[in-house]
Order: sequence, then C-alpha cells, then structure tokens
Amino acid sequence: MIARIAEAETEGWLGEVEGLQVSLAGAEEKLRRIDRGHGQHTVVGLAIPTTRGDR
Repeated sequence: MIARIAEAETEGWLGEVEGLQVSLAGAEEKLRRIDRGHGQHTVVGLAIPTTRGDR
C-alpha cells in the first residue's frame, strides 16, 4: 500500500493519495488492536449436550 501511495503521489493523483492514506491508517490501527489483544484469551463454557433420556 505504501508503494501505491508513492505511485499516486508521483502521478499527482491527490484524491487517491488521501484515500490510500486513510486506508493505511485504518489497517495499521487494526493491527495495533490485534497486537494488544494477543495473549488475552477468554474461556467460554460449553454445555454438554444431553438426550431426553439423560435428564
């Protein structure tokens, strides 16, 4: 994406540059959120299924 931004700047595509920069910032933020959540696991209790005869 950085190469694409450079190309858009070279070609003078200002609207494209701005859109790509917004997309890049969003992707970087998403990666930061993923990194912050790394190692944090939530335990989920799963019920054991039963049949009517098991009750």
